Amino acid sequence: MTVESRPRGGPDLDRAPGRERGTGPGRAPDADLASAASADAAHAHRRTGRIPGLDGLRALAVTAVIAYHLFPDQLPGGFLGVDVFFVVSGFLITTLLLREVRDGGRLQLARFWVRRARRLVPALLLVVAVSIPAAALADRDLLVGIGRQVLGALTFSTNWLAIGAGASYFDSTQPELFQTFWSLAIEEQFYLLWPLLLAVVLAVCRTWRVRARLALAGALASALLMALRYHPGDDPTRVYYGTDTHAFGLLLGASAAFAWAGRDELLPRRAWARWAGPAALALLGVLVVVMGADEAVAYRGGIFVASLLAVVAVVACTTPAAGSSGYVSALSVRPLVWVGERSYGLYLWHWPVILVVAAVAGDGTGTSSWWRTALLALALTVALSWASYRWVESPVRQLGARESARRARDACRGPARLPRVLAGLAVVVVLAAVVAVITAPDESRAQESVEAAQAQVDAQNAQAPTKPSPSSAPSKAPGAPVTGDQVVAFGDSVLSAAAPTLYDAFPGIRIDAKPIRKWIDATPIIEKAAAAGTLRPVVVLNFGTNGGFQFKGSEAAFEDILDAIGPDRRVVVVTINGISHWIPDANAELKKLAAAHPNVTVADWRGYVDDHAGLLHADRTHPNMKGVVAYAKVLRSAFADLPPA
Repeated sequence: MTVESRPRGGPDLDRAPGRERGTGPGRAPDADLASAASADAAHAHRRTGRIPGLDGLRALAVTAVIAYHLFPDQLPGGFLGVDVFFVVSGFLITTLLLREVRDGGRLQLARFWVRRARRLVPALLLVVAVSIPAAALADRDLLVGIGRQVLGALTFSTNWLAIGAGASYFDSTQPELFQTFWSLAIEEQFYLLWPLLLAVVLAVCRTWRVRARLALAGALASALLMALRYHPGDDPTRVYYGTDTHAFGLLLGASAAFAWAGRDELLPRRAWARWAGPAALALLGVLVVVMGADEAVAYRGGIFVASLLAVVAVVACTTPAAGSSGYVSALSVRPLVWVGERSYGLYLWHWPVILVVAAVAGDGTGTSSWWRTALLALALTVALSWASYRWVESPVRQLGARESARRARDACRGPARLPRVLAGLAVVVVLAAVVAVITAPDESRAQESVEAAQAQVDAQNAQAPTKPSPSSAPSKAPGAPVTGDQVVAFGDSVLSAAAPTLYDAFPGIRIDAKPIRKWIDATPIIEKAAAAGTLRPVVVLNFGTNGGFQFKGSEAAFEDILDAIGPDRRVVVVTINGISHWIPDANAELKKLAAAHPNVTVADWRGYVDDHAGLLHADRTHPNMKGVVAYAKVLRSAFADLPPA
């Protein structure tokens, strides 16, 4: 969400109802639940209204999404938890609707949509109302674009509004407070449209086999559309967020529900569940560990394969063989069930909590202190999810919105003081959220600082002499300290942000920096400077913030740059910072390439940030006021380590 999730998915905790014999979702129109499951499974289903094991699957899914957002380097495929939720939701919702048709003879759409609203809206409103004031207090950068995000959250259109605004799920430098609500939007759009389509399917298709195949065909079409619309190297947000390109998990779940309804026809052998369920979970675990969200294979079949595995894991929960093998029992242990029951709240809360806690701590993933920040964020997420489930979600689901509001009003009118205090606090929080949305900034402080610094860089360069300066030739002075007039620096927006401080720290330094520069963009810039004679004895290179060495030809560009600079000049390359999962690999590659050249020294900006919290803006990439001073310190230390000229 999972995944996201980034990747980051909206779990739906709806349980297939049916507390009396013969009314549960497991009973197809022509088959009794008792004939389809073991005695224990049937008893558990009648008693709790749930299919045993599905809460455990939801618990594993939400755990993967949260782990992905807390530790993207260690669990690059955790975003696949979103697709597990899609499959479970598609299966349960279709099963629920089929039960209504069986029991009532028709789909009761209004009642279905009211139940969906009861289940989804209260917790969503609570998260939105609480998160916005908290973000405003932590770092107002988190409120950039919040108006669009709130509109998307309240209308379940987050995915399409984000696509229209050009927002990116995968750009770690632009975290959005409600970014993970994209998957909740897809699910709600499914809840609105699928009952209508289901009525047509049931009327036109007379057998379960045809119905299952039709839903499967829709899933295949959606997966194919994702593969065709994905272009390697482009931001995949459109195909990841699109309802049309990412509905296959929900449709696969629906297809499985049709197959289960006609299981006597379509699932004649049950022994496969003894090994298929555990095997599917094991293979899903492998994908979660190895498949990154930036890999082409994810969008050209990888996510679809993960969804197919999730289907197997879900269907395996419905067979007696799974129970006898311990598969369902393992997924039904109390801790997993507890997490699964609250997975919707856990998903809603975790991402805003992570952003707010990280902003307060001035910390980011990969730093030496991140484990403490992550533990605090996780603890707050669990506590808030528990409270939401206990006092908001469960009462509204059981009593309805009107009755819950009536009881809350009566409590406020009673003699106890606490309800009135809580009601007043709720009013203050809502008003604070409204004011924060109205007064939210249009640009982040990181963007403002980069733009202001970039203007200073452009002004300095406009005033710089066009002829080569005497210091442009390589210096032969042994062991002389580096001065600003000996240094020329080339880089991207990180160097732009630090430029004003560098002008003060190293008088005479020349800086050529612009945002979104990559290593493959740097070669002609350096070659032009070399041809013009404006290179200096010491050259600083700060590229790679946008993509590291992921773009084809980046390593070759690095070598071409050093060839243009020449072996007589000394070079400082700066490690990059950010929260993308490829950052460590990019810095490792940079250090490896630098080690092959005796005139190159590494300024480990990333290492310094890892050991010193509070140096970055909320984007966890660009240095803040404190950070630019530290950046200059890191460069000065690197200059001192340069080999003799």
